[in-house]
Amino acid sequence: MALNSTVVKAELQVSDMDRHYYATHNLTLAQHPSETDTRLMVRLLAFALYADERLEFGRGLSDEDEAALWKRDYTGEIELWIDVGHPDETRIRKTCARARQVVVLNYGGRASDLWWEKIANSLTRLKNLTVLDLPADVVDALPGIGERGMRLNALIQDGELQLMGERGSIEVRPAVRMAAAD
Repeated sequence: MALNSTVVKAELQVSDMDRHYYATHNLTLAQHPSETDTRLMVRLLAFALYADERLEFGRGLSDEDEAALWKRDYTGEIELWIDVGHPDETRIRKTCARARQVVVLNYGGRASDLWWEKIANSLTRLKNLTVLDLPADVVDALPGIGERGMRLNALIQDGELQLMGERGSIEVRPAVRMAAAD
């Protein structure tokens, strides 16, 4: 018997002073049975960082051809593709060919460093790729502020995100390993 996904609802109020974007998003996330609470919250954090009325969650773990999050233009073309974790080099190359902008939100402590050392040299020609690292202490704290039905406020200013909820708050400034060319 197949396990069902867990439905997580989040009301996310975003105040992004860097991009002048202010909105409240009522989100429904499907947590795949093999997805950890940490990965789910990293996806939610990624949504807060790149919030937009057209940004949506992909099927992620259950569909290899979809991003963790993506934004399409009105013709269906992919404007932004966001992956979380450690996607392999082939996947990154394919997504850079399909999307205008690709972001990998990398987390996992020492495993992140090993992943990057392995693929960094082969990605230097990809001009539409940005790779961001989340500090391990922030990633470890994320599940603590999440719950099946949550209300979170995201305040972004000068590249720093404060994510605040009823169960606590975190502050994060993602480190840039690789930035897309402008």
